[in-house]
Amino acid sequence: MKKKTVKRIILTTVSVFVLLVGVLAVHIYLVTRPKPATEHTIAMARINFKQNISDADAAKVSTWLYQQKGVDHVLINPTSKIGIFTYYPVKANANAIVNNLQSNLNYQVQRYVPTEAEMKGGCPVASNSFAYKFSSFIQKVF
Repeated sequence: MKKKTVKRIILTTVSVFVLLVGVLAVHIYLVTRPKPATEHTIAMARINFKQNISDADAAKVSTWLYQQKGVDHVLINPTSKIGIFTYYPVKANANAIVNNLQSNLNYQVQRYVPTEAEMKGGCPVASNSFAYKFSSFIQKVF
C-alpha cells in the first residue's frame, strides 16, 4: 500500500513539473517571437545633434517634432546634444522625421541606431544566466 502511494506521489509530481516546463516553453516562444507593428505599437528613436544647441533650440525642435504626424512624446537634452522621441511606426518613419528636421530647421542631426552588438549588450538578461540559456534553447527548438 505504501509503495503505491509513494509511486503515485512521485508520478504526480513529475507530471506536474513536465506540464509546467511545457507551459513555460510555450510562453517563452509566444513572448519572444517577432510581432508586426500595429496601431498601438510605439517605437523610440534617438537623434544626435552634431552642433551645440541652447534651451531655446531644444524647445524649437521639440515643438517641431510634436507637430509631426505619429510623434507621441519628445525629450531633448541640450547639454548632451541628444533628442529622444517616441512615435507610432504605422503612422510615421523615424528616418523621414529626422531628415525633415535637418532640412526644415537646418540643424546638423543624425539618427542614432545601435549596432547588433550594442543591442545584445543591452539585454537585461545576462548571457550566462540560466534564463537566457533556457530561452535561447526554446527559440532554437521552435
